[in-house]
Amino acid sequence: MADLHNSDAHDYTALVQQIRQWGAALGFQQVGISHTDLSAAETELNQWLAAGHHGEMGYMAQHGSKRSRPAELVPGTLSIISARMDYLPPAAEPWGVLQNGTRGYIARYALGRDYHKLIRTRLQQLAAQIEGAIGPYGYRVFSDSAPVLEKPIAAQAGLGWVGKHSNLLTRQGSWFFLGEIYTDLPLPADRAASAHCGRCTACIDLCPTRAIIAPYTVDARLCISYLTIELHGAIPEPLRPLLGNRIYGCDDCQLVCPWNGHARHTAEPDFLPRRGLDAPQLVDLFAWSEQDFLHRTEGSPLRRLGHERWLRNIAVALGNAPADATIRSALQQRSEHPSALVREHVAWALRRQQQRTENRT
Repeated sequence: MADLHNSDAHDYTALVQQIRQWGAALGFQQVGISHTDLSAAETELNQWLAAGHHGEMGYMAQHGSKRSRPAELVPGTLSIISARMDYLPPAAEPWGVLQNGTRGYIARYALGRDYHKLIRTRLQQLAAQIEGAIGPYGYRVFSDSAPVLEKPIAAQAGLGWVGKHSNLLTRQGSWFFLGEIYTDLPLPADRAASAHCGRCTACIDLCPTRAIIAPYTVDARLCISYLTIELHGAIPEPLRPLLGNRIYGCDDCQLVCPWNGHARHTAEPDFLPRRGLDAPQLVDLFAWSEQDFLHRTEGSPLRRLGHERWLRNIAVALGNAPADATIRSALQQRSEHPSALVREHVAWALRRQQQRTENRT
């Protein structure tokens, strides 16, 4: 291909078609181009932050306008290449796991290897292919790794629309990861996707903690994904019974979405379930030592929790489980854990188990 960096718009249109083809060959299901005007998303973000809906996620406000103004984060950015990659693995039936109180539910995205490195590597390969075609240019690759408004960017690039649950949606569902290449190339932008949620409120109605406080607005402080992953301290007691057996994240709003009835399983080996974590026994997970945890979560998104919060989350799930002597015994073995956080959640779980035992007799 000729040197396009200083060529005309027609050549950039041809380059975009090549980028889509290269992206598909690298395993991306869709690639689109976005402009850098995120002013509407910036207003929404600022309102969300002002309302305190981000909870303890201080990093959401740390970088000021760099998150919503790409050229402030990466000077010279003129356009953004946005890509999505499906991750839904063939795994134990989600509702079946959720309805079995003795098993732990882990968000489907976290069952395989950590996606960050894979997505970034593929995007870096795509960026290198572009460079091979047009010569050196300015770019930076991201995958949930910097202050980037990836969902509004993807929507502007035509990859989908932001649903009422605040996830990006397509007619093939929402089980996918996003990644971006900020570039100084004046690529022609795609048309933004139109929304197709209509009058459906399935995600709002089903959310266990009522975290979707209005269409398109999630109060993270109520969201199970936030409570089990982002929150570092104690999970608020009134919310603990609502977590059920969800020990890392929550997929309910995706599971109930009609569009996900059209989703396809991923073909990426790295996203396949590891170590039987698609339907694990809670008691088995609770018995892991810190060394076990570090070994068995190597290369997994679960590693970011740390052993202490891993035990915190499982203790809550065991407290919500059916009354069982084996569960009570497992909890009692952790009742004098060195961590006050773990001890408090274990004590709560033992009280819950005791109440269930008494109500059963």
